[in-house]
Amino acid sequence: MARQRTTPAFAGFEWAIAWRYLRARRAEGGVSVMTWISLIGIALAVFALIATMAVRSGFRADFTATILGVNAHVTIYETNYTEAGVRRGITSYEEMVANVAAVEGVTRVAPIIRGQVMASSTARNTGVEVFGEMLEDLRTLPLVANPETFSGSLDDFGEGGIAIGSGVARTLGVRVGDFVTLTSPDGVKMAFGTAPRINDYEVAYIFQVGRSDIDRTRIYLPFEEAQSFFNREGMADELEVAVANADAVDEMRLMLIQAAGSRVVIWTWRDASGAFLRALDVEDNVMFILMSILVLIAAMNIISGLIMLVKNKTRDIGILRTMGLTQGSIMRIFFISGASIGLVGTALGVLMGCLFAIYIDPVFAFVDGVMGGGVWDPNVRYLSRLPAKLELRDVMSAVTLSLSLSFIITIFPARRAANMDPVEALRNE
Repeated sequence: MARQRTTPAFAGFEWAIAWRYLRARRAEGGVSVMTWISLIGIALAVFALIATMAVRSGFRADFTATILGVNAHVTIYETNYTEAGVRRGITSYEEMVANVAAVEGVTRVAPIIRGQVMASSTARNTGVEVFGEMLEDLRTLPLVANPETFSGSLDDFGEGGIAIGSGVARTLGVRVGDFVTLTSPDGVKMAFGTAPRINDYEVAYIFQVGRSDIDRTRIYLPFEEAQSFFNREGMADELEVAVANADAVDEMRLMLIQAAGSRVVIWTWRDASGAFLRALDVEDNVMFILMSILVLIAAMNIISGLIMLVKNKTRDIGILRTMGLTQGSIMRIFFISGASIGLVGTALGVLMGCLFAIYIDPVFAFVDGVMGGGVWDPNVRYLSRLPAKLELRDVMSAVTLSLSLSFIITIFPARRAANMDPVEALRNE
């Protein structure tokens, strides 16, 4: 008795028949149109998903980089109890700097003076936050020493020269070489009260870090000048600390407290911006779910196209079954037809999404020009430009989601075609 030969899964003739069914014929224009609609829909949905995730990743990366590039990873305060009450300030700051700098993983320690004053120039004024720092410490702040844009020279910082943010300079209408007047209410103590302290400083350096809430409020004074201006002679308000791994800063709390002393208070960058970062996490998850629904809607078009294809190929299915093709072969033929649409559409979507993330600056410039400008407001968005960061994890998530939905949805019309009775199929034709 002769053994029955079995057809291997996904044989060449199955691919050939599936490709023939996908090709357009004038008599079956509706199937061709649905194929193109499904393919374009999948491509646009995957593109939107990758573009959205790239912008969200870029926004998070830029925001975090700006925080870490111009602010302390860890701020150390010392609380002293006196007869007048609680008084914050570090008197032996040089010793504390040496102790904290010796902690493994610490890359930068700087004593600073910090205060809020009124800055004015040529009948303009604005509230600013003043940081008193030494020049050698200021050079170690990445986004101040190497900002997006700058004018002047950091070498002129000191000896009456100050560094100001670009937003402060724009508000006051000053440039390098102009003078800014700083007014502090906590000034000279006199017999009849405290007189405001008013000093003029020459603008030596203007920087733009790319975050509007910093650029429009921050001024750096030389450390000793700030001590005198804020009546902090012989002391520092706090220590700025930078660590090698900013993500592991919470794990270093105990070591930093042990090095700085029992009366200190630790405040990390996660404490300051943790709520915002958690809000970004929630927004990322919500956006992924919404974009996933968009991919699902696009994938549903594959069902419509395959149902039409199965209906138009009823006679062919009956003939193929009478020729000896199994239900499995019929199912694989239509599965290949639907899955090919999802595969090609996903590939096109990935290509468009990656190109968008890579060339986002010229794309956004074009959109901004078409809209007449003002599409991106740094005062609202904090960052000076629309960021995008392409991550392999995001791309693979989009690819996995799209292909999974495309393949799963394709199974149902493919099974319908496989379960069709060949006798009934030919009789109806």
